[in-house]
Amino acid sequence: MADRTAPSCQLRLEWVYGYRGHQCRNNLYYTAGKEVVYFVAGVGVVYNTREHSQKFFLGHNDDIISLALHPDKTLVATGQVGKEPYICIWDSYNVQTVSILKDVHTHGVACLAFDSDGQRLASVGLDAKNTVCIWDWRKGKLLASATGHSDRIFDISWDPYQPNRVVSCGVKHIKFWTLCGNALTAKRGIFGKTGDLQTILCLACAKEDITYSGALNGDIYVWKGLNLVRTIQGAHSAGIFSMYACEEGFATGGRDGCIRLWDTDFKPITKIDLRETEQGYKGLSIRSVCWKADRLLAGTQDSEIFEVIVRERDKPMLILQGHCEGELWALALHPKKPLAVTGSDDRSVRLWSLADHALIARCNMEEAVRSVAFSPDGSQLALGMKDGSFIVLRVRDMTEVVHIKDRKEVIHEMKFSPDGSYLAVGSNDGPVDVYAVAQRYKKIGECNKSLSFITHIDWSLDSKYLQTNDGAGERLFYKMPSGKPLTSKEEIKGVPWASWTCVKGPEVSGIWPKYTDVTDINSVDANYNSSVLVSGDDFGLVKLFKFPCLKKGAKFRKYVGHSAHVTNVRWSHDFQWVLSTGGADHSLFQWRFIPEGVSNGLLETAPQEGGTDSYSEESDSDLSDVPELDSDIEQETQINYDRQVYKEDLPQLKQQSKEKNHAVPFLKREKAPEDSLKLQFIHGYRGYDCRNNLFYTQAGEVVYHIAAVAVVYNRQQHSQRLYLGHDDDILSLTIHPVKDYVATGQVGRDAAVHVWDTQTLKCLSLLKGQHQRGVCALDFSADGKCLVSVGLDDFHSIVFWDWKKGEKIATTRGHKDKIFVVKCNPHHVDKLVTVGMKHIKFWQQAGGGFTSKRGIFGSVGKLETMMCVSYGRMEDLVFSGAATGDIFIWKDILLLKTVKAHDGPVFAMYALDKGFVTGGKDGIVELWDDMFERCLKTYAIKRAALSTSSKGLLLEDNPSIRAITLGHGHILVGTKNGEILEIDKSGPMTLLVQGHMEGEVWGLAAHPLLPICATVSDDKTLRIWELSSQHRMLAVRKLKKGGRCCAFSPDGKALAVGLNDGSFLVVNADTVEDMVSFHHRKEMISDIKFSKDTGKYLAVASHDNFVDIYNVLTSKRVGICKGASSYITHIDWDSRGKLLQVNSGAKEQLFFEAPRGKRHIIRPSEIEKIEWDTWTCVLGPTCEGIWPAHSDVTDVNAASLTKDCSLLATGDDFGFVKLFSYPVKGQHARFKKYVGHSAHVTNVRWLHNDSVLLTVGGADTALMIWTREFVGTQESKLVDSEESDTDVEEDGGYDSDVAREKAIDYTTKIYAVSIREMEGTKPHQQMKEVSMEERQGIVK
Repeated sequence: MADRTAPSCQLRLEWVYGYRGHQCRNNLYYTAGKEVVYFVAGVGVVYNTREHSQKFFLGHNDDIISLALHPDKTLVATGQVGKEPYICIWDSYNVQTVSILKDVHTHGVACLAFDSDGQRLASVGLDAKNTVCIWDWRKGKLLASATGHSDRIFDISWDPYQPNRVVSCGVKHIKFWTLCGNALTAKRGIFGKTGDLQTILCLACAKEDITYSGALNGDIYVWKGLNLVRTIQGAHSAGIFSMYACEEGFATGGRDGCIRLWDTDFKPITKIDLRETEQGYKGLSIRSVCWKADRLLAGTQDSEIFEVIVRERDKPMLILQGHCEGELWALALHPKKPLAVTGSDDRSVRLWSLADHALIARCNMEEAVRSVAFSPDGSQLALGMKDGSFIVLRVRDMTEVVHIKDRKEVIHEMKFSPDGSYLAVGSNDGPVDVYAVAQRYKKIGECNKSLSFITHIDWSLDSKYLQTNDGAGERLFYKMPSGKPLTSKEEIKGVPWASWTCVKGPEVSGIWPKYTDVTDINSVDANYNSSVLVSGDDFGLVKLFKFPCLKKGAKFRKYVGHSAHVTNVRWSHDFQWVLSTGGADHSLFQWRFIPEGVSNGLLETAPQEGGTDSYSEESDSDLSDVPELDSDIEQETQINYDRQVYKEDLPQLKQQSKEKNHAVPFLKREKAPEDSLKLQFIHGYRGYDCRNNLFYTQAGEVVYHIAAVAVVYNRQQHSQRLYLGHDDDILSLTIHPVKDYVATGQVGRDAAVHVWDTQTLKCLSLLKGQHQRGVCALDFSADGKCLVSVGLDDFHSIVFWDWKKGEKIATTRGHKDKIFVVKCNPHHVDKLVTVGMKHIKFWQQAGGGFTSKRGIFGSVGKLETMMCVSYGRMEDLVFSGAATGDIFIWKDILLLKTVKAHDGPVFAMYALDKGFVTGGKDGIVELWDDMFERCLKTYAIKRAALSTSSKGLLLEDNPSIRAITLGHGHILVGTKNGEILEIDKSGPMTLLVQGHMEGEVWGLAAHPLLPICATVSDDKTLRIWELSSQHRMLAVRKLKKGGRCCAFSPDGKALAVGLNDGSFLVVNADTVEDMVSFHHRKEMISDIKFSKDTGKYLAVASHDNFVDIYNVLTSKRVGICKGASSYITHIDWDSRGKLLQVNSGAKEQLFFEAPRGKRHIIRPSEIEKIEWDTWTCVLGPTCEGIWPAHSDVTDVNAASLTKDCSLLATGDDFGFVKLFSYPVKGQHARFKKYVGHSAHVTNVRWLHNDSVLLTVGGADTALMIWTREFVGTQESKLVDSEESDTDVEEDGGYDSDVAREKAIDYTTKIYAVSIREMEGTKPHQQMKEVSMEERQGIVK
């Protein structure tokens, strides 16, 4: 039984005893179906008085405190408390959610009211401003909101005769509101001389601008317009809590326990005093009234509901009762009959019939009751009191047998021994006292080893032993009845226990989540018959576990309904029911137990919303019967997308550094260079942690993404057009169903989604403000009007957008683990499905939120991690691909069957008109018919199948497939290894584009004579690329370790590669085969360079702080350069091959003489005279200006100087490639900067003829090829740089208006640019280089 799986039996809520009368009002109504609707704890209850049955709405996750009935008398709105409280509108007939209103109120929703035609809903918050909101509730849209009042608002109501007038009242005020457009304005009511300024508790609007309101002193205040015109004094003798308007007139209910009925002109009709009736009592106070035809409902402060038939007004019927305000902890079940007893801080003990769902007896005590116990024959009842005493009653007539007080503090727990001879009583003082029942409860023993208060006790079956749990989490054993502690565990080993209600011990260690050891679990009770355990905890959950439950973090089924904490849970004597008590919600819930096997019937096919069924989310640890997590999936779920510094932080950093450095005298800053760069081609495709990110456009181009760039690739010309609007890694991409529009989502503190046109590369809409960390999945709706996005925040929030307007339509929390794919239902715009780690959920939009149902696996399959999902042609079918290689076929939310498709996870699936195509980790593409009954064709991705026109080489056979799409007679496939292939239906495959795999790319070298370069990466490959118009990978070699640097020899025949383990190799540049290798260092090799001309020496720099010099011809180490105090970052030879320049991580610039490695100190003025073979260093007077003002955060990783020493290119940790005029003297030189890489640019190199700049990005794996545009050849329109980040004032030359205008931040103002096409260039942008802000909208 050591498995951690959840039990297959279930609970279903059958009855709730209680009604919330305290701190609430106007929360009790008749529905159209003549049922009664009210709430208690976190449950909306619909009670049918004729059939004595209840239905439950379980869509809330905390206490409900307000309720309004729609004019159609079927729909109900309820509001709750909580940090992010929401309002649910639900149908009282089928108790399903219709709409959710959220993201506006905080603390709680105090009042609700529908307008007369039921289109709009007014709500009042519990926040400090008591915010009043008006909603279009069906759409979930906020129409208007305003500050309500400085103090509490108690009631709000629409004027039925004037559609835009609302009245609210509360502490010492009444306000009359007018809704005009989206503005809500209030005028205060004027009390004048007519009546005292006082608190107004309830109100109702009538014709001709008349408002009736109930005041705290029991008077009715009558208003016309804003003015108090008259008062009806003494309508009640104390505060009027509730007023109800209907066709017949008005009903009021007050603190005096009276209901009064008034006609439509507020003339008195009749008065009913509930205190005087049979069930009445002193202090009865009415909180809610409702009047329908000849019937009245009244809800009281003490949780009773009365129904009065007007003709027989002297005989009100008490139709429901529960405990009053005060904590409810005591619960015991009768040993032989379906009876339960509860005792509460309201000082009452109540006996309930579980079969009749009714209160049978109530007994009032002098003191609060905290624990109860039945004797084994059911004849006696012991009550533990808050004052430390206990009382024993005879059950038959509830008369007292004894009252004993041996302790000062509250009695938490008591139990009779199974043989009926002893009573054990555990108190807050710590000891358990043992009393002999037959000797009139004489004390005969004491168990006193506990250092803390007693929480739970259990007797052994033979009444000889007692086990206790205490507040310190200790479990102790005692011999009975003496109370002698047992020291050896051996004695206790085989002892059977009569009951199991302890929360400590090996049998129940599984109820505790991993890594916690707190007092969150208040109560458990074991059902030995069905081997299941029920628990109640501080999060309001009732859970079912298997019993015994040995391993920590076991799975369970969880049930919501109680709001704050569940204080006690117990099985009934015949195990038909579980009873649970809520502490602060003082309600008693009765759950029917549905044993295994029964539940597959009709009972649970449509579980209630709110995640009340099934495996609970937090219990998705590791189901023990699930196979090991696939390594790829495991790896992916561990990727962290957080950034140390986000691009959004840059302006602030600049500002800070400006403020810090403002005292620096202003020196002349270097001018930016004339030449510029244009990004021409990128090698790479992000497949390692993304999926479904590869599509054909209608024009037949291929669109995908790498780094921060979205690529539109032309297959005929082997050329790329690039969308450069993003400023950090793109993680998701989807294509519009009708037009050539694409949506892409990126990494960011406030992660943005861009919708753009693949023809013009213009951004059509920018969606921000909803996602943190990043956007991991996107999908357009079938009509293309809406877009759904999933974020990387902790809840993986789902947002549904009207993307053209840039408005969010609805949001919801997705799942606690990563969601991989979201898909919009092609047949219903308001339905979605998501799949991810251990989940598949079906979503239905409801106003501003979503309701979800989990997939029901039944006996067909079990909960798996799902990697992909598609809708079929038939309306209610969904197909999902699992981590096991199976395809799961769903009808609505039920699993129909599973089909084995791949070995290992199914990562990609694409739906066709007549079937599906799937791709898996096994590197095989499969074509299926429309129900996955036949696999029509398979294609294995192998080197042998590559056609001659391929633009590269496959790294390995059968690479893991991450994206698949069809179109233009081909299948397009993206692999985890960063390759994009096109498969012809007849079989041959063409490789279109490829790049490095996951891992940082640092090594980059340009060939000295040819348009060829080499890269080496942490992905353990060395690659050679052709840079002419062919743009392809010529050769690849797998290495034993990742590498961080490489260099060609001066003749281009040899290639040196430095590896991360401190070794390096020299390989033949054509065949990439080994020539020679060395392993002299432990730490990574960070830079490697041949000396000029003959390439006689090879310098090798390592993170061990040394540079080794080797003689290439003799293959011997001839010198070691010592003296750096930190790891070496860059090295350069001079043109004679005699001097070595070295940079270290401590920002040292050092010089060594070759070959011995003797250190030289060279004066700055001399350094400039030396002619260097290459310049890749980042320090020294000639590079001073490349360091940005905020360089305490960022580092410049690489530099490269053109042969003519005029242009210096740099790459930094912000993902910028920058161009400077060389030499870069003085601080903060001007530059041109280019985006494309995401996080870090790790290396930059000019090609041998300086016409092309190569750059590699660290984690983004991309190799980018930039062409240099010389002065004069640039078209002004295409300039893709941003002027450096500097203050305008220093230049002068700007008119102050222009300067001001230039500083306006447009991006935040414009979330969506107009979709109308714009042609030409605006005059003020023609000559000057366009700044980043202004470029957003018109990326070329």
